[in-house]
Amino acid sequence: MIRSRLLWLLLFVVTTHVIYAQKSFDCSSIDDTGLITKAFQSFEKDLFNHYNFGNDSIKTYRTFLAEVASLSIDLKKIPSKSSISLTRIFKKGIESKGSIWIPLSKYEDQRSENRTSRTKAKKSNEETVMIFNYRGGFIQCLKNNSNGDNLPEIIDKLEDNGNVSTSLTAQHIYYMPNSELGCTSVKKFVAFDIYYSILMVIEKAFG
Repeated sequence: MIRSRLLWLLLFVVTTHVIYAQKSFDCSSIDDTGLITKAFQSFEKDLFNHYNFGNDSIKTYRTFLAEVASLSIDLKKIPSKSSISLTRIFKKGIESKGSIWIPLSKYEDQRSENRTSRTKAKKSNEETVMIFNYRGGFIQCLKNNSNGDNLPEIIDKLEDNGNVSTSLTAQHIYYMPNSELGCTSVKKFVAFDIYYSILMVIEKAFG
């Protein structure tokens, strides 16, 4: 009886350790350019400097999300030169196994291989439209290493339809419990799907 209890306890400890190891995996490590790590660090520095809530991570993120959700945020006051510089690198469409953004045409090709050549054609003077790569290795890693079901559910919907407003996504994340919002995977999702995705659109305003 005692032996069986000890074996059960050992199994519980091992299982818990494995689960914790899986949840604490650093998804940034799948990027072979190092840009994801630099960009996330720059994002957090921008956020904490702007809102000035000390080390209160939850309050900082919730305030940012609330402003995005309500369309009351003035994002021109937040980004540093570092974040803008990194945004412009992302906008060039750097290709790697951890690519965060890909050309819209390439993303749509993944959904349908029967698109006509006329639809695929892009004028030489057009700027390539980039979209957040919800099917990429980085975002799938965040999805598989989150605490709870909220982030995976959000990503599942975005995989099929990436044309969801940033404000609506921010609203969904805002209402996550602290245990999920404090998860590194959720924070990195906020950094790239919300912060940098907006900067991708407005970076020209920074000269």
